[in-house]
Amino acid sequence: MIDSKNSNTTNQSTVAAFAILEEMAQHSEDSRVTDIAAKLNMPRARVFRYLQTLMHLGYVRQDPATDRYRLTLKLFHLGQAIADGTQLTSVARPVMAGLRDTVGQTVTLSIPEPNGMRVIDIVRTETPVQIITKPGALLALHASAQGKIALAWGDPQYRARLEAAMAANEVALQGRDMAWLDAEIAHARETCWAVAPEETLPGVNAISAPIFDSSGQFVATITIAGSVLHITPNPSEHFIASVLQAARDISGDLGSMEYPV
Repeated sequence: MIDSKNSNTTNQSTVAAFAILEEMAQHSEDSRVTDIAAKLNMPRARVFRYLQTLMHLGYVRQDPATDRYRLTLKLFHLGQAIADGTQLTSVARPVMAGLRDTVGQTVTLSIPEPNGMRVIDIVRTETPVQIITKPGALLALHASAQGKIALAWGDPQYRARLEAAMAANEVALQGRDMAWLDAEIAHARETCWAVAPEETLPGVNAISAPIFDSSGQFVATITIAGSVLHITPNPSEHFIASVLQAARDISGDLGSMEYPV
C-alpha cells in the first residue's frame, strides 16, 4: 500500500512507480495489472499508465499472449553496476568464490535493513537442490540465518520492531515464541553463527556469520545455503569453521581489527 503521509515532500508519481517495481520484484511469475493494483491499493487505470511508462523506459515488458507484465534485466544491470563499485562486494566476491569451492554449497552476501536482510550477491554451485533466492530478495529477520545474525549483532531496534510486529499479529513465528527466538539470538551472539533449517525455504538450511567494518560495526552476513541433507540442523564443524573464516577474512579486508570469535 502506498503511504501518502509525506505527499508534501515526495513526488507521488515516483513513489508509485518504484512501488510497482518493488511489488513485481517479489514474484517470479508475470504480474497482472489487477493484482498489482489490489496489492498497492491503487486504481487499476493508474497502475496501467505507470506500467506503460516503465515499458517505454525498458524496465518492464508485456507478454502479448497473456497481457501480463514482467521486469526486464535493466534493473538488475543497474544494481550490478552499483554493486561492482562498492567496497563490500568487491572485497567479498573472491572470498565467496573460495568458500563455495571449499564447502560445495551456494554462498550469499546480505546487508541489514530495518525489516530484513537484503541479498546483494550470490555465488552459486550446481547441486540437486537449487537455491532460488535471487539478489534483491529480502529475508525475514525471524526466519533466516542472516536475520538471526542481524538480531544478535545489529541495531537493537531490529528486535524491538520485530517484537512489536509479533504483538500486533503482523508476524508469526510458525508455532514458536519469542523465547525460542531469543535463544537463537543468544546462540548467534555467543558463537557468531546461526542456522535456519527449513525456515526460509522447504528443504533448505543455511549457516550465516557476521561481517564487521573498520569501526567494528556489523555491516553484512556471509552465508552458505543448501539442502538440509548436506547442511543439517546441527551442521558439521567443517561448514561452521569455513563460514567463520570467510567472515573473518572479509571483515579483515574491510579494516576490522578483531573478530569476536
